[in-house]
Amino acid sequence: MCKWLFFFYLYCFLGWCFESAYVSIRMRHPVNRGFMRGPFLPIYGSGALMMLVVSAPFQDNIPLTYLAGCVGATLLEYVTGTVTEKLFQVRYWDYSGKFMNFQGQICLSSTIAWGCLTILMTEVIHSPIAELVEGMPSGLLTGLTLVLTVYMLTDFGLSFRAALDMRDVLDRLEQAKAEMEHMQKRMDVLIAVADQTLNQEREELHKKFRLLHERRRQLGNLSDFYRRRLLLDNPGMISSRFKGAMEELKASAREYVKEHMGEYKKKGRKD
Repeated sequence: MCKWLFFFYLYCFLGWCFESAYVSIRMRHPVNRGFMRGPFLPIYGSGALMMLVVSAPFQDNIPLTYLAGCVGATLLEYVTGTVTEKLFQVRYWDYSGKFMNFQGQICLSSTIAWGCLTILMTEVIHSPIAELVEGMPSGLLTGLTLVLTVYMLTDFGLSFRAALDMRDVLDRLEQAKAEMEHMQKRMDVLIAVADQTLNQEREELHKKFRLLHERRRQLGNLSDFYRRRLLLDNPGMISSRFKGAMEELKASAREYVKEHMGEYKKKGRKD
């Protein structure tokens, strides 16, 4: 169990290295990819173990190893993506524009890539890593695994809470937007009616409108590190339910970083 946990953490890290490097090159600036804040991507760790398990009965048959990897890893990707979207109301990857996709969660090109990666994993990558881990003293392996387990659980817990908080913020932003639109229509009607008796109602609506606007502004203030980084490090994140609110939060996160980076540079020049 200790050995397999270590494999999981190691492949989480290697997956993070690959994904972050790929996205950083595409975005032309450093990007810390993933759900968690540390250098780990659980989907890659889970995918690696899935590939090793499903391909184990077919180690001497490359075509069957390829097919097993395609099916197993694609199923894992679909389940992970579906559960994540149901829970957090956001999608961390979206294949909607890809050829032969299903619900935007999986697609043909991704499935083909998973199969190729399974062969690469079983034939090239895993053997030297397994030999290295097997050669480690049991005490060292246990200690490293214990430390990594504590770190991963802590990071995952904080990231999970941030994702739930962001879901609630998106929901409240959409509710506030709907209320403001309703009030705006009501105010337009009252303004069109030249009746002095309606002045008080117009003023009350204006006051409520300003309060809602301030509430939306506060909700969009991403001073929380985990929520802010969750948005910035996943530029492809979308939400079909909270599309407008998601774009607003992304813009707020970019503006927050831009503003505070400017303050940091000014402070540096003064110092």
